[in-house]
Amino acid sequence: MGSKLNPRQEARLKRKKRIRKKISGSPERPRLSVFRSPKHIYAQVIDDLNGVTLVAASSLNLEIREQEKVKGKIEEAKRVGKMIADKAKAQGITAVVFDRNGFLYHGRVRALATAAREAGLEF
Repeated sequence: MGSKLNPRQEARLKRKKRIRKKISGSPERPRLSVFRSPKHIYAQVIDDLNGVTLVAASSLNLEIREQEKVKGKIEEAKRVGKMIADKAKAQGITAVVFDRNGFLYHGRVRALATAAREAGLEF
Protein backbone atom coordinates (compact mmCIF):
# COMPACT_ATOMS: atom_id res chain seq x y z
CA MET A 1 0.00 0.00 0.00
CA GLY A 2 1.67 3.18 -1.21
CA SER A 3 0.56 6.74 -0.80
CA LYS A 4 -2.62 7.97 -2.44
CA LEU A 5 -0.92 10.94 -4.08
CA ASN A 6 -0.39 11.29 -7.77
CA PRO A 7 3.18 11.72 -9.09
CA ARG A 8 2.82 15.52 -9.43
CA GLN A 9 1.75 15.86 -5.79
CA GLU A 10 4.60 13.61 -4.66
CA ALA A 11 7.10 15.72 -6.64
CA ARG A 12 5.74 18.93 -5.04
CA LEU A 13 6.05 17.45 -1.56
CA LYS A 14 9.65 16.39 -2.29
CA ARG A 15 10.44 19.94 -3.44
CA LYS A 16 8.70 21.32 -0.35
CA LYS A 17 10.84 19.17 1.98
CA ARG A 18 14.02 20.17 0.18
CA ILE A 19 13.14 23.87 0.41
CA ARG A 20 12.04 23.75 4.06
CA LYS A 21 15.41 22.28 5.11
CA LYS A 22 16.95 25.61 4.16
CA ILE A 23 14.17 28.11 4.92
CA SER A 24 12.90 29.00 8.37
CA GLY A 25 10.99 32.00 9.68
CA SER A 26 12.19 33.93 12.70
CA PRO A 27 10.50 36.67 14.72
CA GLU A 28 12.71 39.26 12.95
CA ARG A 29 12.14 37.80 9.46
CA PRO A 30 9.10 35.47 9.35
CA ARG A 31 8.27 33.08 6.52
CA LEU A 32 5.66 33.99 3.89
CA SER A 33 4.17 30.64 2.93
CA VAL A 34 1.95 30.28 -0.15
CA PHE A 35 -0.47 27.45 -0.91
CA ARG A 36 -2.55 27.19 -4.02
CA SER A 37 -5.45 24.85 -4.54
CA PRO A 38 -7.21 24.46 -7.87
CA LYS A 39 -9.76 27.17 -6.93
CA HIS A 40 -8.13 29.40 -4.30
CA ILE A 41 -4.80 30.74 -3.07
CA TYR A 42 -3.72 31.15 0.54
CA ALA A 43 -0.82 33.02 2.14
CA GLN A 44 0.37 33.22 5.71
CA VAL A 45 3.25 34.84 7.54
CA ILE A 46 4.69 32.38 10.04
CA ASP A 47 7.16 32.65 12.92
CA ASP A 48 8.66 29.14 12.96
CA LEU A 49 10.60 29.57 16.21
CA ASN A 50 7.40 30.13 18.19
CA GLY A 51 5.19 28.09 15.84
CA VAL A 52 2.75 30.98 15.34
CA THR A 53 0.91 32.30 12.31
CA LEU A 54 1.21 36.08 12.53
CA VAL A 55 -0.88 37.11 9.51
CA ALA A 56 -3.04 35.20 7.03
CA ALA A 57 -4.95 36.05 3.87
CA SER A 58 -6.66 34.06 1.16
CA SER A 59 -8.95 34.39 -1.81
CA LEU A 60 -11.73 33.28 0.56
CA ASN A 61 -11.39 36.39 2.79
CA LEU A 62 -14.52 38.53 2.93
CA GLU A 63 -12.57 41.70 2.08
CA ILE A 64 -11.47 40.15 -1.22
CA ARG A 65 -14.80 38.51 -2.00
CA GLU A 66 -16.70 41.77 -1.41
CA GLN A 67 -14.54 43.65 -3.92
CA GLU A 68 -15.78 43.66 -7.47
CA LYS A 69 -15.30 40.37 -9.27
CA VAL A 70 -12.07 40.01 -11.22
CA LYS A 71 -11.51 37.82 -14.19
CA GLY A 72 -8.95 35.11 -13.59
CA LYS A 73 -7.13 33.54 -10.68
CA ILE A 74 -3.91 35.51 -11.28
CA GLU A 75 -5.75 38.79 -10.58
CA GLU A 76 -7.14 37.23 -7.41
CA ALA A 77 -3.62 36.14 -6.37
CA LYS A 78 -2.43 39.74 -6.83
CA ARG A 79 -5.16 40.93 -4.47
CA VAL A 80 -4.16 38.33 -1.88
CA GLY A 81 -0.51 39.41 -2.20
CA LYS A 82 -1.40 43.05 -1.64
CA MET A 83 -3.64 42.14 1.29
CA ILE A 84 -1.02 39.98 3.04
CA ALA A 85 1.58 42.76 2.63
CA ASP A 86 -0.79 45.39 4.04
CA LYS A 87 -1.70 43.19 7.03
CA ALA A 88 1.97 42.37 7.68
CA LYS A 89 3.00 46.03 7.55
CA ALA A 90 0.19 46.86 9.98
CA GLN A 91 1.81 44.40 12.41
CA GLY A 92 5.25 45.92 11.87
CA ILE A 93 6.59 43.19 9.59
CA THR A 94 8.61 44.62 6.69
CA ALA A 95 10.91 41.73 5.68
CA VAL A 96 9.98 38.08 5.13
CA VAL A 97 11.47 34.89 3.72
CA PHE A 98 9.42 33.64 0.75
CA ASP A 99 8.34 29.98 0.85
CA ARG A 100 6.70 28.85 -2.37
CA ASN A 101 5.81 25.57 -0.67
CA GLY A 102 7.08 23.34 -3.48
CA PHE A 103 5.08 25.14 -6.16
CA LEU A 104 6.93 26.47 -9.18
CA TYR A 105 7.59 30.23 -9.11
CA HIS A 106 5.21 30.88 -11.96
CA GLY A 107 1.65 32.03 -12.53
CA ARG A 108 -0.37 32.61 -9.38
CA VAL A 109 2.55 32.10 -6.97
CA ARG A 110 4.64 34.67 -8.85
CA ALA A 111 1.71 37.11 -9.08
CA LEU A 112 1.18 36.93 -5.30
CA ALA A 113 4.90 37.47 -4.61
CA THR A 114 5.16 40.41 -7.02
CA ALA A 115 2.07 42.09 -5.58
CA ALA A 116 3.40 41.65 -2.02
CA ARG A 117 6.74 43.20 -3.04
CA GLU A 118 5.01 46.13 -4.74
CA ALA A 119 2.91 46.68 -1.61
CA GLY A 120 6.08 47.07 0.45
CA LEU A 121 7.14 43.66 1.73
CA GLU A 122 10.84 42.93 1.35
CA PHE A 123 12.09 39.47 0.34
